[in-house]
Amino acid sequence: MMPNTAAPPAVRARIGSIDALRGLVMLLMLVDHVREFFYLHAQVGDPMNLAATPPDLVLTRAASHVCAPVFLLLTGLSANLYGQKHGDRGAVSLFLLKRGLLLILLEITLVNLAWTRSLFPPILYLQVIWAIGISMVALAGLLWLPRRLLAGLALLVMFGHNLLDPVRLAPEETGYALWSILHQRGMLPLPWGAARTSYPVLPWIGVIAAGYALGPLFAGTTSPALRQRRLLALGGALLGAFLVLRGLDGYGEPVPWQAGPTPLLTVLSFVNLTKYPPSADFLLLTLGLGLALLALFERLPAAGLGWLRSFGGAPLFFYLAHLWLLRLIHDAALALGLGGRSGGVELAAPWQIWLVTACLSLPLWLACRWMVGLKRRAAWPGLSYL
Repeated sequence: MMPNTAAPPAVRARIGSIDALRGLVMLLMLVDHVREFFYLHAQVGDPMNLAATPPDLVLTRAASHVCAPVFLLLTGLSANLYGQKHGDRGAVSLFLLKRGLLLILLEITLVNLAWTRSLFPPILYLQVIWAIGISMVALAGLLWLPRRLLAGLALLVMFGHNLLDPVRLAPEETGYALWSILHQRGMLPLPWGAARTSYPVLPWIGVIAAGYALGPLFAGTTSPALRQRRLLALGGALLGAFLVLRGLDGYGEPVPWQAGPTPLLTVLSFVNLTKYPPSADFLLLTLGLGLALLALFERLPAAGLGWLRSFGGAPLFFYLAHLWLLRLIHDAALALGLGGRSGGVELAAPWQIWLVTACLSLPLWLACRWMVGLKRRAAWPGLSYL
């Protein structure tokens, strides 16, 4: 897949379309986390209860659904590009292992501290950073498989894991802890409380492996025009498969869709999909959109994508910075007596979630642009993890 050669490989510049798409999904993630901090009085489930959730709130929540799948896909793709740059799968494997373990550590420390204000909360939530970390550790071993076998395994896991839905283990049964990490949301006992496996990782391992298998599309021997055609074809195939599978209303999504009293409610029911763990339909829709957007971003002028590339060029820095910024703003508002009925700060309407996101994006963009510049100038290799 990435053979060793006598001469060191040429250093490749970062691919702008990848950073731009990563930046877009991170901004959509910011929308969802603003909702989590400032609109928690209107809870949304998974899938959402359309009878109790206003359409504008449904759309606000649904906009973030592309974030985790596309980010994991791009993480796998970026790992392959890292290997193309260094010419050694061993270097990629070690990088993934170290970065994955770092993300797991950050999830149970700085990330949970930002969400809960405690290093030892009664419930330790193992969320997306945890899932990305576990997936990177898994890919560190899986990337040694032949590419076709890796791609086939990724497809099998992503679109076949719903066959495992009937397997439900009770806390006292053997294998419950492992199964809760892989496929069944559950509570794992800790000395001071419990850990909630919010993001079962098995489907996400398939997504990151699929991203790695896409790497040859971005090799220097593939023309941009050919790459864009293939990305569009793959994205279109996934979206077409979603329409067929969801239309049949059988395998692929545990919750059936229903015709609503209006066309909008019918469409919302059709795309109201399970994320924890992501159903096959959820991955078909979100990854299909992601691949189409990646092809589109390759065709757009680079100058117009610069602001998105700043976000996507320092993803871990953005993640930590935005969480702590939201925590500081939320706690400052509470200190000023601006709490609502739920005990937290409450925005009045979903459109305000987008407005707050737009306001926060400017300081975060300035911070990310600074970090991207620092990463280019500084020689410390640890900055690559940000």
